[in-house]
Amino acid sequence: MIKNTLCLAGLFGVLAGPLAAQDLPGDPVAGKELAVQWCGECHDVVPDDFHHFESAPSFEAIAQTPAYTELALRAFLQTPHDRMPDIILDGAQTDDIIAYILSLRE
Repeated sequence: MIKNTLCLAGLFGVLAGPLAAQDLPGDPVAGKELAVQWCGECHDVVPDDFHHFESAPSFEAIAQTPAYTELALRAFLQTPHDRMPDIILDGAQTDDIIAYILSLRE
């Protein structure tokens, strides 16, 4: 009986690992609202919208790029860039925007 319980607990642990890894940080709905407000002037934030600058990739294109992981997006959003306005996001806002971008991933 104990052996079966341990096996079952191990199985749930193995199955829960990938599910927990797929959880997105933050709230994608709030992230979309922030992105439309702060990023929408240059970027195509919502799929099928028009963005103003060809050099500013759409959020959908960013989401489809495998190299843009949660960690890579976090590092990017916390680093100043020459061609972007100096927007300072708090931790929750960063999480929300990352969640929104990653929610666009197919």
